[in-house]
Amino acid sequence: MSAAPRTPEGPPISDGTRGAPGEAGTPSPSRTPSGAAPVPGGTPRPGTSGTSGPLPVLAEVVRSGFVEGHHRGSLVVLAADGTVELALGEVMAPVFPRSSNKPMQAAGILRAGLDLAGERLALAAASHSGEVFHRDLVQKMLVEHKLDAGRLQCPPDLPLDPVEAETYLASGAVRERVTMNCSGKHTAMLAVCALRGWPTESYLDPGHPLQQLIHSVVEEAAGEPVAAVGTDGCGAPLMAITLTGLARAFRSFVLAAPGSAERRVADAMRAHPEYVAGTRRPDTWLMREVPGALSKMGAEAVQAVALPDGRALAFKIDDGGGRALGPVLARGLDLLGVTGPVVARIGSAPLLGGGREVGEIRAAF
Repeated sequence: MSAAPRTPEGPPISDGTRGAPGEAGTPSPSRTPSGAAPVPGGTPRPGTSGTSGPLPVLAEVVRSGFVEGHHRGSLVVLAADGTVELALGEVMAPVFPRSSNKPMQAAGILRAGLDLAGERLALAAASHSGEVFHRDLVQKMLVEHKLDAGRLQCPPDLPLDPVEAETYLASGAVRERVTMNCSGKHTAMLAVCALRGWPTESYLDPGHPLQQLIHSVVEEAAGEPVAAVGTDGCGAPLMAITLTGLARAFRSFVLAAPGSAERRVADAMRAHPEYVAGTRRPDTWLMREVPGALSKMGAEAVQAVALPDGRALAFKIDDGGGRALGPVLARGLDLLGVTGPVVARIGSAPLLGGGREVGEIRAAF
């Protein structure tokens, strides 16, 4: 299916957390050695690499030829054999992947025994835009599993996609749990708990059997222990891993054996990307136009991608500036050898002045 034009501000951020303005810094990106050592004691203080000064600039904001701001962060690229090919910043310090963890959560739901496939499984791994077809399928899934929307514990919200949100509000609709971008995941979590006879009122408790299973799936896929457990924007437990672990996890999903929970999730997401994101979202464009690509954004400017041969990348913009996601992702795809119009489309992030284009946000590495 063809995607509608982007809004001037670029695509929305997966997860319900909107982007924050960038902060200025020094413009020179620096590369850290591949396979950088873990930072003792966990995450370094914000804005630093933990070992060698400020994080590198991944994107710069250019208006009328003047660089007016920067977005720092960390990025890792894995070769097809899983070795680290490029590491910028702190790729071995734990981060919250936010919704980039959703494929692993969906795999945990399958392992727990819920038989999902096709669009339903893609929606269970989604940060959906809240378009009509997303909301309709969530409602169908609730009916199919004899669940009521009132039992969902994600917060009521407007559609994540700004174009859809305007239409939604114009119709007189209000914030609802079904509309929240994580409602597919929450519906699947509730459904598997009901199936297994697990408590449904506490399905978001980190000690719940489902969340403990998901915790194990995250560690297995990332190849490292979970460094911390927090609470995501939707209320679900959130497991911290390194960017290298996140890239490894996505790589493991595309290389998993056919029929395994991980491969089923990857295959469903790639076959139905519009249910993972929406019609105006880079994850959809990438999975639709690059055969075999698996892609998932997360709030606070996190992104992970894997290609079918095992090449993968993961990055995080340190200040959470979602406007830098597209340009950094496009540059990362270039480093992975991905070409074509979709890369330019994802990387386009114009700045406007007086209603016309006067600059851009561009990758700086």
